[in-house]
Amino acid sequence: MQIGNVTTPFGRRPITLALVRRQLQSAEVPTGKSVDKWKVFRDACEARAMLGVQDRALAVLDALLTFYPHAELGEEHGLVVFPSNAQLSIRAHGITGTTLRRHLAALVEAGLIIRKDSPNGKRYARKDGEGAIDQAYGFSLAPMLARAEELASMAQQVAAERRRFLVAKEGLSICRRDVRKLLSAAMKEGAPGDWLAVEAMFLKLVSRIPRTPGTEHLEELRDEMALLRDEIVNRLEIQAESKKTAGNAVGNDRHIQNSNTDSIHESEPRLKIKQDGRPQRRQMTEPAMPFPLGMVLKACPQIGDYGSGGMITQWRDLMTAAVVVRSMLGVSPSAYQEACDVMGPENAATAIACILERAGHIQSAGGYLRDLTRKAARGEFSLGPMLMALTRQNSGPERKSA
Repeated sequence: MQIGNVTTPFGRRPITLALVRRQLQSAEVPTGKSVDKWKVFRDACEARAMLGVQDRALAVLDALLTFYPHAELGEEHGLVVFPSNAQLSIRAHGITGTTLRRHLAALVEAGLIIRKDSPNGKRYARKDGEGAIDQAYGFSLAPMLARAEELASMAQQVAAERRRFLVAKEGLSICRRDVRKLLSAAMKEGAPGDWLAVEAMFLKLVSRIPRTPGTEHLEELRDEMALLRDEIVNRLEIQAESKKTAGNAVGNDRHIQNSNTDSIHESEPRLKIKQDGRPQRRQMTEPAMPFPLGMVLKACPQIGDYGSGGMITQWRDLMTAAVVVRSMLGVSPSAYQEACDVMGPENAATAIACILERAGHIQSAGGYLRDLTRKAARGEFSLGPMLMALTRQNSGPERKSA
């Protein structure tokens, strides 16, 4: 049922086709529909950025709603209010006439109210013989009734975006605090490593935080800061495991006695024979913890093309895709198996994904992987810096414009 007709404004005010469409949409309201006017108003306030209205315009809308005598907006009570500018100004906290007219125009443009002007432009109501309002001229609140569900949806979107922003902001703050304190502890206690270079990476990330960041920018910085934090933790974990392994070896040398000198204890590090025939103790460290799968896929998006169905949703998918890519890049099964033994299967698959991203700059993928494996065995390599560099590369302007 239509609750109004298309009307044009009085005087020199023009009408646009957009205003005509809004009036037609407002007329298409189911019979008997009614909504709480203050709930719709709160939704409009929540969605004001999407509607493109200022808080002063919402104050004028609030004043208009106070002239509607019922709590529920509905056709049976009429939808037109007709206060004078003087009355509106008082209820809008003394807003001046010029400002009042400007914000009324903004409410009409945003599709929250419709002008229903009389022949002479005055606002008034004509009553029938029984005293009921027969015709009213002023501002129709029909758009708020017609768009109640739309405004509620917009309010939910704004609230969800606000929550997403706060989660990203809190995550970045926590990661930033963790990195700063971990770095300070490592440098203060003299932990081995090039911590000045890591600190330079940290300061570079911090310098990219703007005064008024957007949600996507915050999420990108949070992910990069989390990568840096995981890299520091991995380095410290490798050092802790190295000390633990060295301590166990010393303890075994002191306490384990066996008349059979050919026996090998599982708790001792393995021995390998150098070319000159002398044994050399091989440094054994536990594989580093893998980085989050989402961060790996963000840094290495090309590996996703080789997943089952063209997508990767879990570590098993990534490791299966890595086997396919390994063969395509010409990496031998033995080289990949050695990388799995030293780095762990997840990190080995991540290394293959990184090599795929940089395939155009690497002459021998197999030799490159063996070199990374040897460095990882000595505790001299971690995937963190490589993933961070690829993340920056793939989120740069040249990537976005592609």
